[in-house]
Amino acid sequence: MDIVHDLQAIAAQEKALVFAQFDPDRAWQLGAYLHEIAKARGLALVIDIRTFGQLLFFSALDGATPDNVEWARRKGNVVAHFRRSSYAVGLKLQQSGATLADKHGLAVADYATHGGAFPLAVTGAGVIGSVTVSGLPQRSDHELVVEALCAQLDQDYSRLALAKA
Repeated sequence: MDIVHDLQAIAAQEKALVFAQFDPDRAWQLGAYLHEIAKARGLALVIDIRTFGQLLFFSALDGATPDNVEWARRKGNVVAHFRRSSYAVGLKLQQSGATLADKHGLAVADYATHGGAFPLAVTGAGVIGSVTVSGLPQRSDHELVVEALCAQLDQDYSRLALAKA
């Protein structure tokens, strides 16, 4: 994995994957889509979709654990704080050799800079929430969310996918 390339690709993902509008019905569609592809692939995941302050969709698939719920919460907090994907924040910290605690004073009990939480952005409003999955290796969590967002927003996933590791 090339951190610089991944950061450039994630920036392109964040720029392209923007909704014209987002409401509870749209959250349900996105969550149900993620649930169906995860179920079809036999993935043990937690799916969490929220605007800042309001849970709109939650699902724990067979095999998911309370730890996955906690990871999803912590990764979503990173999006809420930085308005960037949790994976991008983690890669930037890795690149600089810093941690959330020493660079930003954020406790690891409440924030996780591992892949899987992606900003929900709306044209004209900016980042309004997050879509998070937890249960796979972090890069795979991130890519599953991007794949689902591409499907929901009629974007070409092969154009936006991270390079194979």
